[in-house]
Amino acid sequence: MLPESTRAQGRTALVVGASGIAGSALVSLLSESGWDVLAMSRGGVARPGVRPLSADLGSPESLAAALAGENPTHVFFTAWSRQATEKENIEVNAAMLRNLLDALRGSPVEHVALMTGLKHYLGPFEAYAAGEMPDTPFHEEEPRLPVANFYYAQEDELWAAAERQGFTWSVHRAHTVIGHAVGNAMNMGLTLAVQATLCKELDLPFIFPGSETQWNSLTDMTDSGLLAEHMLWAATAEGAADQAYNIVNGDVFRWRWMWPRLAAYFGVEPVGFEGAPRPLEEQMKGMEGPWADIAARHGLAEHDLSRVSSWWHSDGDLGRNIEVLADMSKSRLAGFTGYRRTLDSFTGLFDRFRADRLIP
Repeated sequence: MLPESTRAQGRTALVVGASGIAGSALVSLLSESGWDVLAMSRGGVARPGVRPLSADLGSPESLAAALAGENPTHVFFTAWSRQATEKENIEVNAAMLRNLLDALRGSPVEHVALMTGLKHYLGPFEAYAAGEMPDTPFHEEEPRLPVANFYYAQEDELWAAAERQGFTWSVHRAHTVIGHAVGNAMNMGLTLAVQATLCKELDLPFIFPGSETQWNSLTDMTDSGLLAEHMLWAATAEGAADQAYNIVNGDVFRWRWMWPRLAAYFGVEPVGFEGAPRPLEEQMKGMEGPWADIAARHGLAEHDLSRVSSWWHSDGDLGRNIEVLADMSKSRLAGFTGYRRTLDSFTGLFDRFRADRLIP
């Protein structure tokens, strides 16, 4: 049970990126906790008891129109827009946050929570592990890497606005978030479920796509429900604000242990690392037709393979040649005790996908 401090008490939450993995979990948690919830996304979010706001974060005019008459007290920013280069990522994603915070000048905002990730320590996709990285597990006090990174630009925008507008802030550095969302650019949970479904239906082995390092090294992940709890905690708990925090489930595992257990859930043959990575973008090439056939045969909700898989992102995470772990001591010492077992996060998520007819 969440502490009483997280309850609504007349608060209004603005969740930005409300249709994504993290945003969807936040909307659920906040509404269940009695908050007045504004769910902002480009297309709007339809959910009972939640007020949808449709806005383009790149347009100050669109934001001003969407937020007219709204008075959020707490903002949870989980949106991002993938660009071709990190220079463009910085320009676009920093502007999205800046535009939103500018549009909220004059509103009674008390706290802004920003979701980022462990690329804070690893560097962006185009400069992954370039130069000297901090040792694992990653700690929040590590200095920034000497490479351009849109997470750093977003933090700078957040801190400048906090000083200018007088709200508290928190930054939440998650690692490979899995949760319930469709059409998301980074969704390993649904991606692996779709891979396993194709393997089951086509009588193919369930082949681990990543590197030898990832197969054998310790790693961790972040459940979207736990991330939501963490963001709500930092936004409301006494003494928790104005800090950056890592947020991972709290357990560690090796993929050589996890992979056979995921395979067992789906009843497919697990195949581990054998000599070289076998990326999903290669394994799953040309599977659009077979997926459409599977979806039609089983009456699934989504026939478009691109809406339920993000091969590139899972390949990036599982193909790394470095160990990736985050330390949770800072949150624990500050009073956050949330925990998930990652295997349970996966299987619970797969159960939900089945119930929602996203997989058979």
